[in-house]
Amino acid sequence: MSSPVFIIAEIGSVHDGSFGNAMKLIGLAKECGADAVKFQTHIAEAETLRNAPQPPYFKGEPRFEYFQRTGFSLPQWKALKAHCDKLKIEFLSSPFSVEAVELLEKVGMKRYKIPSGEITNIPMIRRIAKTKKQVILSSGMSSFEELDEALKTIRAEHNDVIVLQCTSEYPCPYDQVGLNVLADMKKRYKCFVGLSDHTLTTYACLAAVTLGASVIEKHLTFSRKMYGSDAKHSLEPAEFADMVQGIRAIEVMLASTIVKDAKHMKEMKEIFEKSVVSVCQIKKGTVITEKMIAVKKPGTGIPARKFDDVVGRTAKRNIAADSVLQKEDLT
Repeated sequence: MSSPVFIIAEIGSVHDGSFGNAMKLIGLAKECGADAVKFQTHIAEAETLRNAPQPPYFKGEPRFEYFQRTGFSLPQWKALKAHCDKLKIEFLSSPFSVEAVELLEKVGMKRYKIPSGEITNIPMIRRIAKTKKQVILSSGMSSFEELDEALKTIRAEHNDVIVLQCTSEYPCPYDQVGLNVLADMKKRYKCFVGLSDHTLTTYACLAAVTLGASVIEKHLTFSRKMYGSDAKHSLEPAEFADMVQGIRAIEVMLASTIVKDAKHMKEMKEIFEKSVVSVCQIKKGTVITEKMIAVKKPGTGIPARKFDDVVGRTAKRNIAADSVLQKEDLT
């Protein structure tokens, strides 16, 4: 992973099982400037019991039924991938079971994103690692000990891994974002790092980029009023597009250096700064006193900061009132 920052539009289940909405969301992510669009591949029978509890932020329907209702068939997943290819935006989908990995291998993905809740799913992680594809690992529910085990499993096959700081709270308050963890992860795992953000604004993502994040993942929806587990914690299109523009602007700023000297601002300094000027006629040979001079625009003569140095000097020529003093005017 290298610059520019890789921006993932997390669709999740915002489509609510509508294939048409899923297709439109791919186009929306592209319009907003995302590099990749990411879905979730749930196979209810393979990943959850029917009586598994619902998350506190979404109790609209039982999880098993929800995953069944909002899932897509293999032909549909392939069609979504083809649409991404056509629009030149990368297709991603997080698997939640080994069976989902097998399905996605048939669909075809450049890399895998492992969601926070699957960090301890070592059988699935092992299967993903054996594909030899890059792994983006989200850490929202894990300790460093659990992350260590997941990384060890992946690195038994290859070393192409990126770790994302994430806090699995929906929404995530600012004091729980954990931007400090980015540096800890980079040092501990010697890899690129990023942020999967669940706050309701773009601020955490922009801050993460300034701290060296190489990947940003953020939820995208048509509207936060949509039904489902993800929509109300997502960015709407204008917000997501603004975040992308902000990240790209920050990249330019971080990559660009300036020399902090006066030369490159010469024209502006001449217009806005002040020079030492005469307030009265000063005859040749006169010793200049403080009452004879002032500081006024333009900044084309002896700089105002040299005012005290001019006091006590001798006029080398006759100087008219309201003249900008130059070095050659004095001895």
